[in-house]
Amino acid sequence: MAFEGFPDGKVQFSRIPERFFNELLPQIDHLGELKVTLYALWRLERMEGDFRYLRESDFRADERFTSGMGTTPEEAESALRESLVRCVERGTFLKVMPPQDSEAALYFLNTSKGRAAVTAVQKGEWHPRESPQATPVLSPERPNIYHLYEQNIGLITPLLSETLQEAEDTYPGDWIEEAFRIAVEKNIRNWRYIEAILRRWQERGYDVRKDRRDPEEHRRQYAEWEDD
Repeated sequence: MAFEGFPDGKVQFSRIPERFFNELLPQIDHLGELKVTLYALWRLERMEGDFRYLRESDFRADERFTSGMGTTPEEAESALRESLVRCVERGTFLKVMPPQDSEAALYFLNTSKGRAAVTAVQKGEWHPRESPQATPVLSPERPNIYHLYEQNIGLITPLLSETLQEAEDTYPGDWIEEAFRIAVEKNIRNWRYIEAILRRWQERGYDVRKDRRDPEEHRRQYAEWEDD
């Protein structure tokens, strides 16, 4: 399957440490190791909390990711395990076994926070159950509201993702698209403003023309909605 190219408009980017390109990338000579490394950088960036980690099961659970690791489930499983071993041996990942759970290793990036997390786990001062992890996964198609947000506002955090999903479940799709369009036209690229428009339509009736009024009046009204 050929890649269709990046979409028009604003494209979301993921942060990768500069040292990855200057030092780590030239050393990696295994495709699976490269995929696992990049995937971990992408996924951990989208998690919350000071100590961010992945288990082997987290990699396996993302079917879109594992589909690129082998032509069969067995081949993908073997490639994943080999790649994780390589990442640990190279020093990209730090692997630690929590004392309370000897069968589920935790993989941290080899950063100052990752090293601190490993030390805390080994001393019994921190356990993963104390800090639930968000679970972003690769997706070929995001729900429409996510696409609208990324194209017009910016990066979606895990907490905001839940808010957007609730909005998509609450309001009609054409309302959501129109609210984003109004926000862009008025150059008020803020989710609370968009949400206020949707809430107003739900409470007072859908009226697009009324919400295409003078920008300054819109900004004053937005300030009032923020204080609600």
